Amino acid sequence: MNYISTRGQAPVLAFDDVVLAGLACDGGLYVPEIWPQLTADALRSLGRLSYPELAARVLAPFAEPAVSEAELALLCEDAYRGFDVRPNPAPLRRLSCGIHLMELFHGPTLAFKDYALQVLGRLFDLVLARRSQRITILGATSGDTGSAAIEACRDRDSLDIFVLHPKGRVSEVQRRQMTTVFSDNVHNIAIDGTFDDCQDLVKALFLDAPFRERFHLAAVNSINWARIAAQIVYYVHAAVSLGTDLRLAFIVPTGNFGNVFAAYGAAQMGIPIETLIVASNRNDILTRFFASGRMEIGSIFSTLSPSMDIQVSSNFERYLFELYDRDAAAVAATMEAFRDTGAFDVGPGRLSRATRTFLAARCDDELTKQTISTIYNEDGLLIDPHTAVGIAAARSADLPADVNRVCIATAHPAKFPDAVEAATGVRPTLPPHLATLMDRPERYSSLPADPAVLRRAIAATLDAKGVTV
Repeated sequence: MNYISTRGQAPVLAFDDVVLAGLACDGGLYVPEIWPQLTADALRSLGRLSYPELAARVLAPFAEPAVSEAELALLCEDAYRGFDVRPNPAPLRRLSCGIHLMELFHGPTLAFKDYALQVLGRLFDLVLARRSQRITILGATSGDTGSAAIEACRDRDSLDIFVLHPKGRVSEVQRRQMTTVFSDNVHNIAIDGTFDDCQDLVKALFLDAPFRERFHLAAVNSINWARIAAQIVYYVHAAVSLGTDLRLAFIVPTGNFGNVFAAYGAAQMGIPIETLIVASNRNDILTRFFASGRMEIGSIFSTLSPSMDIQVSSNFERYLFELYDRDAAAVAATMEAFRDTGAFDVGPGRLSRATRTFLAARCDDELTKQTISTIYNEDGLLIDPHTAVGIAAARSADLPADVNRVCIATAHPAKFPDAVEAATGVRPTLPPHLATLMDRPERYSSLPADPAVLRRAIAATLDAKGVTV
């Protein structure tokens, strides 16, 4: 499998090169040259596999020949060994309202990002060992990616990891999961700004060719294709678990569009997905797009679901590439216009095509609280605010009765205890391995949203360590 940039001006790369590259050098995102296909017979055979075995099987066509299925099998078995539900780390729970909830919070940092990043950390090790190389990982987080990336990359000799988070805009649990890790190769930076500011800083440094080459920058955000590929796995798992002859709709709480694009990827591979519902909070740029065909940046509001407090959905470019029939020049022109004006319009024809697959719904904080309360009263289950946004969208969706609705539970409720307690009167508790989190000392630095300042800070940190890359 080879990979091409959504903007068409970057070299074609193999999978192992894409793992290390992250963002393409032309500013685009890497996508597979073709979508591999899972036949009906292949899908049925997956039902006999454990989750790690299924992950290796699904990832193999994306990774071969750079990484073999046998290597992936060993890597995935190790990646999911620490998850707290075995043998199935992504269980499906049927709610009394008929919605299936796929619980993706059983990893070490209690969020869906673990399911891909535990794999990606081990892929880094595999590829770097082969090449005798060292890298510097740079990532931005709206809350969960940072802790999952740090957990996957801490104490690894072949890399340093710098994670940017928006100061004061993540939950205390999310922040502490990052800032209480004192590993020598982990560096947390609080940026005075929004998540979009953090994301812009990451892109600016990746597009600085001398800096990128000097420190061998690599990405853990969902701009890294391997992240998306590993997320495709749990959509395949859900379809296989429920039955591949069923009609399926996935409801995905999302701000950056990466998680729902992974579901789109599963559909492109042959999973029988009828509808994908994008669930947004008050920061509803995606909902507005699927209603109008116009993507336009608005103000960012702080909400109970902070991981979705985003206005620039970086992974949307991958879907735009598909919507424009893989016309990289058209995508590059559209993204340039978006950068210059803060808006673009795909036109009624493309909007009609998009809404054959995608629906979108918006959920404000009041409905989020009501949904948390309702699910607790109906099912005795505590859910986090992001999952509540998804369930609210699922409950409001006008779908045929025979379409099975599967909502993604993206985080453990204890990551957002204040919101959950306010809605239910019950304060969720952290699992034993994080029981002392709120008492641990923190370590992080604070910087303005300035690429030059960030560039100097990273260089100074690595130079002081005597790191040679």
